[in-house]
Amino acid sequence: MRIPFPVHIPLWGATGFAAFLFAVQLRQGTSLLFALCCFLFICIATLAFNLAGGFSRPSGSYVFFYATLCVIVGLCWKAYLGEPADSNLLAPQLTIEVFLGGITAMYGAVFISRRLSSRHGLLQNLVNDNNMQNATVGCMVAGFLISVVLIGTRTVNGSVLSALVQINRFFPMAIILGVIYAIRRSGGTRSVNLPVLLSAGAIFIQGILGFSKEGIFTPVLCWAIAAGSQRYKVSLYQLIGGVAVVALMVMYLVPYSQYGRNLRFDGWTFSQNVDTSLELLSNLGDVREKYKESSAGDYTENSVQSYYFNTPQGFFDRLHMIAPDDSLIDGTERKGPFGLYPIIAGFENLVPHVFWPNKPAIMFGNIYAREIGGLPENDYTTGIAFSPSGDAYHIARWVGVFLIAPILWIGLFTLFDSLCGDTRTSPWGLLIMALFAHTAPEGMLGGVIYSYGFVTMGLLFAALSAAYVMPIFGTLVKGPEKTRLRRSRLLRGAVRRSQAAWAGGESSLQG
Repeated sequence: MRIPFPVHIPLWGATGFAAFLFAVQLRQGTSLLFALCCFLFICIATLAFNLAGGFSRPSGSYVFFYATLCVIVGLCWKAYLGEPADSNLLAPQLTIEVFLGGITAMYGAVFISRRLSSRHGLLQNLVNDNNMQNATVGCMVAGFLISVVLIGTRTVNGSVLSALVQINRFFPMAIILGVIYAIRRSGGTRSVNLPVLLSAGAIFIQGILGFSKEGIFTPVLCWAIAAGSQRYKVSLYQLIGGVAVVALMVMYLVPYSQYGRNLRFDGWTFSQNVDTSLELLSNLGDVREKYKESSAGDYTENSVQSYYFNTPQGFFDRLHMIAPDDSLIDGTERKGPFGLYPIIAGFENLVPHVFWPNKPAIMFGNIYAREIGGLPENDYTTGIAFSPSGDAYHIARWVGVFLIAPILWIGLFTLFDSLCGDTRTSPWGLLIMALFAHTAPEGMLGGVIYSYGFVTMGLLFAALSAAYVMPIFGTLVKGPEKTRLRRSRLLRGAVRRSQAAWAGGESSLQG
């Protein structure tokens, strides 16, 4: 079986799936209009994905992760549990209409950006097979050096270290480059090498110590998209093993990250962090049970509006944005729109600290949550995520959904499609895919604006350094790249013709 990397989803298949879900929802008691909006959402999302070029373009990956991790996974799991799709929501019909409007606006953004984007990525051919391995090693070494510097160092906004943290993408880049190189060099017989394993291990450990689900799953995601872009073939045993590993990570490490995050406090030293992580890791079963108890306690009559399912569903509670957006949309209807300041502040945030030393750090997700009663009034640190569509509706209702959001998406898609080009030949597009897996469903519109600046700078820094600096760095560490030279047919033909001509001349001389 080859790892799927779809660039086009048959519309008949998506329509059939949507029709089946529609029928199941009606049978389970979902209102007709809500189920119809779900059906249209899946169909329009498929059209937008195909129009963008599927996974072959960063814009297609944004559409995919937005559609699946905002809405579709939640709807499917709701159907699996046998619960009406519009239950446990404060404003169910308006919420699904906002999502439907958002995906329709995204389709329009893809349509326009395809006509504005460069067909050939500006960064597409920076790294070739000859220097890819040394670039991999260089990225890995740079990632370790930066990690060592940051251990035990408190970064200050506006400092050099803070800027380095913003643009540091070396470990994910090492995994992506290393996987592509291993597959091409081996002819598809293997997909990992030592730099890939070391880089993946480093990201995983950082995720464990930071209680970060993103860090824990990033190595798997980077390997999957890189291997998928090369149509890597896995055996049945490899597939079963991979599924088992991911299932164990979901079963034990997701509760570990959620439970451990609640134990952290400001001022923790690195050694305290390590001690707490080791203590929790030594008894993952107990941690999982404690997390289940704490999650069950949240499903009370006073807080059920914050949850989409009737009972705690662990990781699946985090794989949709339906309930958080519903609370935000309902709050918008009760208290009115927030206004355009989040958009203005997002662009102001692009100004570097060196030019604006006292630049405020505003967490609009936290502000929104306190505004609608999802957090205590004195909680200014807890980060709450909402989808870009929910954010757009909260800012300016339907003007935000159909005007502000698509304008920002047009700029995002045009920028990264023009920079990265075809992700099947450009590793930079795969790096952006890994980032979009997180920002597309829950980055709000601020994540789109942030991508204009800091993600773009990080991409350019990673691409240019991987192309021109890291191969030199890697050569110093492991020696020059060994390349196999093959004689071309023209050369062999020329040799044979020269030999024939020499033989003919020798015969005439003998004659």
